Amino acid sequence: MALSEFELKLSEKLVAEFVESRRPPPHLRAQVDLAFRIYGQSIELFEIRPHFREKGLMIEQAIAKATFNRSKLVWKVFWKRADDKWHGYQPCPEVASVAKFLDLIQKDDHGCFFG
Repeated sequence: MALSEFELKLSEKLVAEFVESRRPPPHLRAQVDLAFRIYGQSIELFEIRPHFREKGLMIEQAIAKATFNRSKLVWKVFWKRADDKWHGYQPCPEVASVAKFLDLIQKDDHGCFFG
């Protein structure tokens, strides 16, 4: 089940503020930028940069994802490993809110999200 309209608006606001605080300066954004998308009951943060071989082609590299589990009322936290698959973030696999998810990513104690 997708997020309610209230949950969606709150999530968009919080994640947009987080992304804006982490984005590179405007003069660098053509080389690397940070963005997010919300789909269904998941939030995904990703980096955008030009393809290294094909000029004009932009690629996305996933950084973090949280998926809301309505039955448990928790957000499951994932990170993308080198195998290009989502894996549960073992130091803290679940959080209670989008704000706590963003705090976890900001701290990045294990270097899984931003290295």
